[in-house]
Amino acid sequence: MLNQSPSSRTRGLQAIKRRSAITNGKRLFVGARDGEITNQKWLRRLSDLIAMHISDLGGEENTSESEKMLVRRSAMLTLQLELIEQDWAEHHNGVAPAKRLDEYQRVCSALRRILESLGLQRRAKPVPSMAEFLEGLPQQESPTANGELDSEFARSE
Repeated sequence: MLNQSPSSRTRGLQAIKRRSAITNGKRLFVGARDGEITNQKWLRRLSDLIAMHISDLGGEENTSESEKMLVRRSAMLTLQLELIEQDWAEHHNGVAPAKRLDEYQRVCSALRRILESLGLQRRAKPVPSMAEFLEGLPQQESPTANGELDSEFARSE
């Protein structure tokens, strides 16, 4: 990128700005206009599931685009399973009709396969040691009322 002409760099920046709303994280679905589905309970649940899966994978910055695609699919399948379970609880006294049970089992299997490919274990975000954390803090002086450095601060250095 250092050897590019100014016009090619500008085109590259414009391409980044022209990314879709889904890529930018502003929308979850193609063609969904602002406000059309944003207040739906299921959409909030889907967003929560996606956020939890991404967190389990070590956060947005540690998750590849391929993993993010699988996370979206696993979150949607999880949501669909929850909606099926809700339907059974509300309309069938908790008893699954045979056809829906077969459907439920197939979705569970698909979900398990996706989760296996993502890795079922939780990956913690890398956390710096206390020394690394303290080194990263900006050094600030702590003057007292008379303009001298606080003696406690001076001793700790």
